[in-house]
Amino acid sequence: MKKLIFSLIAILSMSIYAQDQYEPKSYRFTLQEAIDFAIDSSYATINARRDVAIALKQKWETTAEGLPQIDGDLTYEYNPIIRQTPLPAELAGGEPGTFVPVEFSPRQNMNASVTLNQLIFDGSYIVALQAAKTFLEYSDNNETRTKLQVRKDVVSAYGNVLLTQNSIGIINSNLETAKENLRETRITFENGLAEEEDVEQLQITYQQLQSQLNNAKRMEDISKESLNMVLGLPISTKVELLEDLENLANRDALEAKLITEYLQVENTIEFKIADNLVKQRELEMKLEKSKALPSLSAFANYGQTSFGEDFEFFSSRADWFEFSTIGVSLNVPIFSSLQRSARTQKAKIEMEKAETQKVQAVNQIKLQLNNAKSNFEFAIDNYELSKDNLKLAERIERKNQIKFKEGVGTSFELRQAQLQLYTAQNELLQSMLDIINSKAEIERIINTPFTNFEN
Repeated sequence: MKKLIFSLIAILSMSIYAQDQYEPKSYRFTLQEAIDFAIDSSYATINARRDVAIALKQKWETTAEGLPQIDGDLTYEYNPIIRQTPLPAELAGGEPGTFVPVEFSPRQNMNASVTLNQLIFDGSYIVALQAAKTFLEYSDNNETRTKLQVRKDVVSAYGNVLLTQNSIGIINSNLETAKENLRETRITFENGLAEEEDVEQLQITYQQLQSQLNNAKRMEDISKESLNMVLGLPISTKVELLEDLENLANRDALEAKLITEYLQVENTIEFKIADNLVKQRELEMKLEKSKALPSLSAFANYGQTSFGEDFEFFSSRADWFEFSTIGVSLNVPIFSSLQRSARTQKAKIEMEKAETQKVQAVNQIKLQLNNAKSNFEFAIDNYELSKDNLKLAERIERKNQIKFKEGVGTSFELRQAQLQLYTAQNELLQSMLDIINSKAEIERIINTPFTNFEN
């Protein structure tokens, strides 16, 4: 009986474990938690980290070219038909003027050797080391730029989900009001106290709201899938958002005003990447110049050879004969028909282009920041204006509700007031999202907050 109970417990435990293994995982994120998760797990940042790893390997690959290189070589030859060489017959006591064939090669031979090569001096190698370091810096900067863009994408996607969820809530509330108005007006019409047009006007409003609600629900699903894509999650993953759109907008309105005061062009990622390009072009010019310098390398090898008619190289009867060579190799470029000069001049022009692009990048950064600040200030102004407009639209709609129910207002006037209210509600939601997005754009440009990207 005990064995049966233990077996049932074991089966139940395995079933629960299997269910946990295959049950889709769900997440709950604040905005900052979503950003941190995406910076660690998004597709873009994962590949950016791989690019940095590639740059590290590239740096070591370049460094290793100047370190000792050891190669081993094992060669086995079998000659089924040995080539014969004619020799004067008189060397072997034969008739002068005739030749005798002689075989100089053994039927089988084997050589084993080890060679050491060491680069002593090569100007292009020194430049290549510097270039590898610059490439690593570029990869680091590109990773930071990717993280900044991912951060902005998360903020935008997170805000879009909140926008659609708020829209659904507002439309539901409006739909309930429209449904009640339609029900009351239909009863009034059936009692002969209202016009049929009043019912039809309210019917149009109700149907439009129902259509908007269905579309908002579809947009909510799409916005959630978009957020999951940015986070690096399967699009069907359930993610619960813990922030409120209005709170985020109010908080960002305060923070972004402080962020813009700390702009330093040299700290922006676009400036650093433009500077990387200038350094890279300078090194390319140095590389072309270094090709006119001599290069010096040394080598040493040691080996043994054995030969015979039979394959006995690994037996005790085999004789192995040693050989060794030590030497240096000096390569001095003398004349290239001005090819090196042309390449150097071309590299110089490329460097000058990069310097111009760097100047352009500085002005572009300033222009982007001024544009982002303008958009942010407009978003704040529009947010305040939208709140005032919503209050006015709500008052106008309430007045028209009262006038319509008292019979002194038309259904057309009520519908117009309701449409004006719905527009004001949507404009307020959009103005909140604009504040969040414009602040995220400022942070992307000026490379803040820095603490989000320390690893």
